[in-house]
Formats: sequence, C-alpha cells, structure tokens
Amino acid sequence: MQARAVDDGSGDGRKLLQQQQSQQPPQMGTVSQLLAGGIAGAFGKTCTAPLSRLTILFQVQGMQFDVAAAALSKPSIWCEASRIVNEEGFRAFWKGNLVTVAHRLPYTAVNFYAYERYKSIIYSLLGEKLGGNTSADPFVHFIGGGLSGITAATATYPLDLVRTRLAAQRSAIYYKGISHAFNTICREEGFFGLYKGLGATLLGVGPSIAISFSVYESLRSFWKSQRPDDSTIMISLACGSLSGIASSTATFPLDLVRRRMQLEGLGGRARIYNTSLLGTFGHIIQNEGVRGLYRGILPEYYKVVPSVGIVFMTYETLKILLSSIQSY
Repeated sequence: MQARAVDDGSGDGRKLLQQQQSQQPPQMGTVSQLLAGGIAGAFGKTCTAPLSRLTILFQVQGMQFDVAAAALSKPSIWCEASRIVNEEGFRAFWKGNLVTVAHRLPYTAVNFYAYERYKSIIYSLLGEKLGGNTSADPFVHFIGGGLSGITAATATYPLDLVRTRLAAQRSAIYYKGISHAFNTICREEGFFGLYKGLGATLLGVGPSIAISFSVYESLRSFWKSQRPDDSTIMISLACGSLSGIASSTATFPLDLVRRRMQLEGLGGRARIYNTSLLGTFGHIIQNEGVRGLYRGILPEYYKVVPSVGIVFMTYETLKILLSSIQSY
C-alpha cells in the first residue's frame, strides 16, 4: 500500500511519510516483479490442479455433449474423483496443467505487475484529492485490480481457452496437446475461435480480480493494524484465501458461462448456445434452473481457498526475497 501523509506545516506529516516509507521493503524492478507474480500463479495453480479440473467438469455437465457426463445428473465430488482415477488414472487430475502453467506464468505476472502500475497511476492522478484519506484505498485497490485483471485476461486468453478444452476432455481425447489444440481450433473454427467467451471472461475477471485485490488489501491492512507482529506469510495466506472466497462467490455464474462458451464447437459438435451472453444465461436458467449457474461451486471453494492464498503468500514471500537480494 502506498504511504501518504499531509504536511500541516509543522513537519509532522513529512516525518510520518518518511517513517512509513522506511518501514517498507525496497521496491522491486520490473523483471523481478513479473517473475514473482508468474511463479506465484503457476505454483498456486499446480497445487490445486485436481480441484480445478473437477470444477470444470462439473461446470460443463449441463452442455450434454458427453453421454457419460449427461448420465451424472447429481454427481458428487468423490464419485467424479473416483471416476477420473479409475478411467483415466491419477495423473489425469493434472490434465491440461502444462498449458495452465503456460497460461498462469504470463497471466499472473501481468496481473500483479499491472495492478501495481495502475495503483500508482491512480494515486498519482488522485493524490491531491485523496490527501491523507486512507478510506479511499479500497476504491483504488478495486479499480486497479479490475483493470489489471482485464489487461492480463485479454493478453493471455487463447491459452486459457485451450486449457479449458484440454481439462474438459474425459475418456475420449480430441486434442492431443497444446499445439494440436491451437492448430485444430484455428483450422475448424477460425482464428477468432481462440477468443470464444472473451466477453464473458472480461465481465467476470474484472470484478473478480477487483474484489480479490480490494478484499485482500483491506483485510491485510486491518490485520496488520491489530496484530503487527504476526507473520507476513501467514497473513497473506489467510487474507488471500478469504479474498478468493469473496471473489468466487460473486462472479461464479459468469465463470460458468465463460467455460461453456469456450467449449462451443468442441470436436466439430453443433453449437448449443446460439445466443448472446444474456441469452446463454437465460438458456441455462430455463433448462437447469438458477442452481445450474452454480454447478461446481463446491469444488471451486475447495480450490480457491488454498489456491488464492498460496498465490498471495508466494508473491509476498518472493517480493521480500527478491527485494532483499536487490538491496545488496
């Protein structure tokens, strides 16, 4: 969080600002910041890849393009996990994880880097208006987080779409790998097939990242003000987990619609949702009820608590480590 103070002419404001700045770790360079964000995202996703795949499989069951999936009208997490182990093997929990890492490295790197840049820009533009008003911080974090999420999602979207299609494959394998998936999608659906569901993604990722960063920063600031001696790593892990729950709950229906739109045309199959984003929402509600918009929310919770917590914890740890290395 950027330190600010108002100088009332007595010099106390300036002393406070200098004291706050002296307590902050040295600022990282661009490469180090990108590296910290990228590693944090890849590590967090790899740790929770099995739950991420379960979430995707639950989300797409209502599409009815897979007979086996359609047969599971009320599947449990344990039943689906057992099916994966019996039919595909334990390693199948990490199906598509290579492209997940290839996606998360640049995505999270751009996300954290853009967040810090947008936050600095907003503070510089509104610095005089904000003055010493720390209550304005959640607004800055929310806007900065939303813009950074949109920037990162747009820059890395094709990798996200390929990851979804690889993870959604069950016993029948249509895409043999990352490069094969890219080539097949471009050949069968055109170049813009790599951007199916981008609109739903941007509508979801903007608020999701905005909520995540603003909740995380607010909780962390409050925690540190109440218990300044607690471990930074544990604070980041706990606050990151809670921020993940908040953002996932608020934006899960958009994420579900995004997944289904990404899978349109998979394997040359007929389109299911021949409507706009709102039309897709209506189609799901009409055929599956409002609860259909929350298919997979339980494994999503199981995933997001450790995942987002690990990402923030790893990022904060690497920031401290890389900053200390640069200070030598």
